[in-house]
Amino acid sequence: MIVAARLLPIAGVLLLLLGSPALRAQETLPLDAEQSQLFRAWFVRIAQEQLRQGPSPRWHQQDCAGLVRFAANEALKVHDGKWLRSNGLSNRYLPPELALSEEQRQLAQRWSQGGDEFGPYVNAIKLIQHNSTFMGRDLNQARPGDLIFFDQGDDQHLMIWMGRAIVYHTGTTTPTDNGMREVGVQQLMTWKDTRWIPDAANPNFIGIYRLHFLTR
Repeated sequence: MIVAARLLPIAGVLLLLLGSPALRAQETLPLDAEQSQLFRAWFVRIAQEQLRQGPSPRWHQQDCAGLVRFAANEALKVHDGKWLRSNGLSNRYLPPELALSEEQRQLAQRWSQGGDEFGPYVNAIKLIQHNSTFMGRDLNQARPGDLIFFDQGDDQHLMIWMGRAIVYHTGTTTPTDNGMREVGVQQLMTWKDTRWIPDAANPNFIGIYRLHFLTR
């Protein structure tokens, strides 16, 4: 079973997620279409590398929100030789580099906490409420790097849509297991624990969300 932080009852979550002005698209998005596409490529690649490399001090995450925060922050960095060496990557088969302003590179250090408060830490519910835009409940609407959000009543959980699969963090780590998992769509659609099926017929599947600094 996936472990997530205890947050809000489902009725309150639905009201906040679907009714909050923070979920409406901003008038001016910080990343343009090309930058957004490259960000998605790096965001997904960084999640894939955590799966491939397994336990590592550099890739250590504690929960689903930590996975999203880390992947977003690393995607916005300059991926020079020093970054590649520290993360155990070569310069082969990488996405093109992102051309960003210094302000844009700090986007994942300034998550909205609600109101006028911003900071580098944000939990799963605030990632959805204040830092993402609701896109719908049909997986066909999802693009790589979008977030898949589930509500189990007292527990909420985020997964990352990779394009053909979903990556998530279990919320539990050991010296030999960094908590990262990848599940193909067909496998997920037939899970015995139906609470985690991303289908509109599942009341625990709240929907697809997109980080609000991305152009649609």
